[in-house]
Amino acid sequence: MTRLKYDYSYAREFITDTEWNDAVGRASEAHDTLYARTGAGNEYLGWLDLPEKAQELLPQINEAAKRIQDQSNTLVVCGIGGSYLGARAVIEACALPFQRPAVDIVYAGHQIDGRYFAQMLSYLEGGHFSVNVISKSGTTTEPGIAFRILRNFMDEMYGSMKARERIYATTDESKGALRTLANQEGYETFVIPDDVGGRFSVLTPVGLLPIAAAGINVEALLAGALDMRERVREANAESNPAFAYAAVRNALYQKGMKVEVLAAFQSALHYVTEWWKQLYGESEGKEGKGLFPAAVVDTTDLHSMGQYIQEGERMLLETFMTVDEIQLDVIVDASENSADGLDYLQGKTFAEVNAQAHAATALAHKEGGVPNGTITLPSLSPYAIGELLYFFEYAVAISGYAMGVNPFNQPGVEAYKQNMFALLDKPGFEDQHKEITAKLDSTAKHIIE
Repeated sequence: MTRLKYDYSYAREFITDTEWNDAVGRASEAHDTLYARTGAGNEYLGWLDLPEKAQELLPQINEAAKRIQDQSNTLVVCGIGGSYLGARAVIEACALPFQRPAVDIVYAGHQIDGRYFAQMLSYLEGGHFSVNVISKSGTTTEPGIAFRILRNFMDEMYGSMKARERIYATTDESKGALRTLANQEGYETFVIPDDVGGRFSVLTPVGLLPIAAAGINVEALLAGALDMRERVREANAESNPAFAYAAVRNALYQKGMKVEVLAAFQSALHYVTEWWKQLYGESEGKEGKGLFPAAVVDTTDLHSMGQYIQEGERMLLETFMTVDEIQLDVIVDASENSADGLDYLQGKTFAEVNAQAHAATALAHKEGGVPNGTITLPSLSPYAIGELLYFFEYAVAISGYAMGVNPFNQPGVEAYKQNMFALLDKPGFEDQHKEITAKLDSTAKHIIE
């Protein structure tokens, strides 16, 4: 069976043997800390065992997914951050472009954009839809207000009793506003485990229910993740690709690299890069530390960000994602009029041209001073995406510990929330309202007045 591969030869050239040995040593210590479950945030290590434990949930997941498919042509996934990014990453990576999935998946509660939300309601009106609301607490502002409006909208469309049959709540097992509401209204519920943080939750019902509803094989997704779980058990850069990736990142970070660019060479992987940005940004970005996670989709962004990556400030490292086996392809055919100068591409497939574009880019960027590595997926299949998800999760845990931070908390996320609650006059924030208002600059004051 073809497996995920990681080639870091174009990064290794920038790392001396001493630096590499030091980075491998730090990664080995981090690996041991992770599996001993003695490091900071060890109460959130449930994700380590999800590829196996989640198997128990599949009967309920698949049954609910089938019911959603039978009752609706659209599923609204209402959540933010880890509550929707993992599912969206998998769905968009595995689904064929322009082909409707078993259920059309749309997203709400991932932003505060009235124009988007109003248009979404217009799109849903007159159709048949279900809602999967995802929130540990139920009080997160973005999905909270979206779900309130969706509930009222569904009551008007279906009546309150029928509406309840179309709502699926993924939340805490016993506490929180959404759990209370779900119990009162009788929604079917799925549990977010206490020992799994939001950005690591894609292999819990948070991700598995919408993925299954979209018609994607969740058994294969878990199988890929399980295979990667076995591959990462040994702290060895030769046999463990995620360990090598973590060590490369850490070695280059210690040399002053501040930004990692994740560059996907298939547009289907765009939302994998979005999921990755949250995973790595929240896990590493604290205490004044961490690589800034940025992402591009090539070759598109070679015509925009490519100039900076090639010749801008030398603070970047780059990781490419490519795919070996392309499910559908097109051949560049002959033309009676060859004025376009493209006869040299005649007979080649898009995949062949894209592969050479990747090879050319990796070499050019390396020679331009950007160390880079390449993650190669065997295909855009649920199995391969499962491998990739676990690869990144393990690697960020190792990388975070090696940097000396807790990879499993996100204290900085609360700062904007506290200010927002005060400005919106949330009960209990009256004193903070005056303090925050006094600190605002003239532009901000003009906006809120």
